[in-house]
Amino acid sequence: MSVFSVLILTLLAMLVIATFLWNVLVLVTILRVRTFHRVPHNLVASMAISDVMVAALVMPLSLVHELNNRHWRLGRVLCHIWISFDVLCCTASIWNVTAIALDRYWSITRHLEYTLKTRKRISNFMILLTWLLSAVISLSPLFGWGETYSEITEKCQVSQEPSYTIFSTFGAFYLPLCVVLFVYWKIYKAAKFRIGSKKTNTITPMPEVIEVKEASHQPQMVFTVRHATVTFQTDGDTWREQKEKRAALMVGILIGVFVLCWIPFFITELINPLCSCDIPPIWKSIFLWLGYSNSFFNPLIYTAFNKNYNNAFRNLFSRQR
Repeated sequence: MSVFSVLILTLLAMLVIATFLWNVLVLVTILRVRTFHRVPHNLVASMAISDVMVAALVMPLSLVHELNNRHWRLGRVLCHIWISFDVLCCTASIWNVTAIALDRYWSITRHLEYTLKTRKRISNFMILLTWLLSAVISLSPLFGWGETYSEITEKCQVSQEPSYTIFSTFGAFYLPLCVVLFVYWKIYKAAKFRIGSKKTNTITPMPEVIEVKEASHQPQMVFTVRHATVTFQTDGDTWREQKEKRAALMVGILIGVFVLCWIPFFITELINPLCSCDIPPIWKSIFLWLGYSNSFFNPLIYTAFNKNYNNAFRNLFSRQR
């Protein structure tokens, strides 16, 4: 094994450990801080659970697979378990990003109708739907929809049956991709509309003097209000607007990283079985691990734009000391 190969495998091992620890930290913080026991943190917890599972159950076996030059020598049963968890966890991670984007979109554009009670009900439904859809996509090959393991060639891969490939890639990536791109376009339009509709309002009361006196037996107190001009300036950012800007920026970066990480893998996954193209194994590995890296970036991006998480992390570490 060359020095370059050892370096790459070391970096991949570090990525596995960092992904696991970072997502566990997010989960521990949500469990320990009572203010996080509500929406949208339930969506973040669901995303962190899927990403922890990617780091704990999928990436280590994928690393073993890479060490054996992409040959599978761990048997049929473990192959089925690995592929099932791979598809389940990665699909759930992708749909959790979609759910967070939808939640942000509704909270920004419909904050009057999108009450806490409605938000909780919808977010719980999205979490349930995310895991159900992910389970259906991941478990279908176990019921005869294609084969994932070949003992002769020592291959362990997602079912290459063309019908399953179309179903799984569209259900796991292309459909949520369309949803998040549509959502961010709507958020961008809403932000432009609000900026364009800002106005400056000025209220100038009529000049007058008001005197208020206490009873004659008490010391006299006089309050005088003279001519004043009160200006309500809406050109600046209110607290809510600043919060919405941070949320929109966070969603934009989350979606951008999600697309960059996963689109090379899903393009090759869709094209390969349909056109029988021979994609070099090295590129398959690069695209797969680029997709896995999304599980590392997800909590990093979300917590970086949330001051509550930053404060919670500081409190958590300060208590440990």
